[in-house]
Amino acid sequence: MTRVLLRTLAAAVLLVAAGLIGWRVLAPAEVLASATTPYPPLTIRQAGVTSKINVAPLVVDGRLRVYAAKHQVRADGPVDARTVYTARWSFRRWPEQLSGVAAGGTTVVTRWSDGDLVALDARTGKISWRTDAPEAPGYAGHRTGAATVWDPPGLRIAGGSVVVTADQELMGYDLSTGALRWRMTRPDGCAESFTTTEGVYACTGGSAVLDVMTGKPVTGWPAAPWTPLGCDSDGSGCAGLRDAAGQGWVHGKRAPALDDPDATVAAGVVVSSDGNGVTGRSPSAEGGASWSWSGSARVLGGYGATVLLLTPENTLIGVDAGTGVETLRFALGQGGESTVWKPGAYRIAGGYLAMERLNIDAPDDPESPIYYLTLDTVIVAALG
Repeated sequence: MTRVLLRTLAAAVLLVAAGLIGWRVLAPAEVLASATTPYPPLTIRQAGVTSKINVAPLVVDGRLRVYAAKHQVRADGPVDARTVYTARWSFRRWPEQLSGVAAGGTTVVTRWSDGDLVALDARTGKISWRTDAPEAPGYAGHRTGAATVWDPPGLRIAGGSVVVTADQELMGYDLSTGALRWRMTRPDGCAESFTTTEGVYACTGGSAVLDVMTGKPVTGWPAAPWTPLGCDSDGSGCAGLRDAAGQGWVHGKRAPALDDPDATVAAGVVVSSDGNGVTGRSPSAEGGASWSWSGSARVLGGYGATVLLLTPENTLIGVDAGTGVETLRFALGQGGESTVWKPGAYRIAGGYLAMERLNIDAPDDPESPIYYLTLDTVIVAALG
């Protein structure tokens, strides 16, 4: 009888211990590890490839790389490090999932599946502010986290505001404090949206055009629907658009050069690529090109006064936005490695280009084991 009691007692103790261990592992928890080393200095690197890494970096303030994982956001530096370093700071939430990350200046805004918005100081990793918001989608960054840091769902930063889309609501928060500035019912027909360099939030279909600071309607826009142009990868910071009649507009003014359906805006000029060459002209021009570059290339975007082009051989070309003169040229590879791969998602920020490299015959599913080219699939290049 005594042995039976002892065995029963031992089993009960083990059960309680297992429960305690399980609770410690699975219980909701947050872990914030702030920076313990000095903020990396701003460095100017010669144009060229700096690193090949396995995760997609959001370059912040030209000094840090911020990465996304399912339950964590973290940062390392310096930004030109050849590989991923030990995190300078990190913020982990369990079981919540990281829905999106966006940055404005040195403020990194994170959105989580329970709706929490948590802003971190990029320099220290400490929490600057946090606020409640409606629930958000779960993590959809796949292996590299690119979709979470380069195209965060329902999260935009423009004009000092953080604009959040949640189900049938639109909300604008102050970037510096997290205070709710405005809130409204999401207009019908606003499934797709973009923000402009002037601090306007626009529904592509034309159902709303709002000032991001106040949420009040903006008037004087051309007829919708609009095609946003010259945007960042997440549809923010758009420099131009084409209206329902196919007419181009830049900074709220007619831009005849942008009427060309193959044209976009980069580095302040209208750029067109026809497969045989690239032309650039002033947005207000109605005549021929002010400069031309001969060769086949895709327009990636602009950085400062440089228009960035990518050739079919994955050579990065930079041309002066005013003259078309080449200012940089290098292959997106290191040490003579092959550049035969398909460009995936990319982001231009903080003086760097980061781009996913995909297999030439990559399927549409990012979860496929043959989707990405290699383990270190993201290539990072300084733009000089």
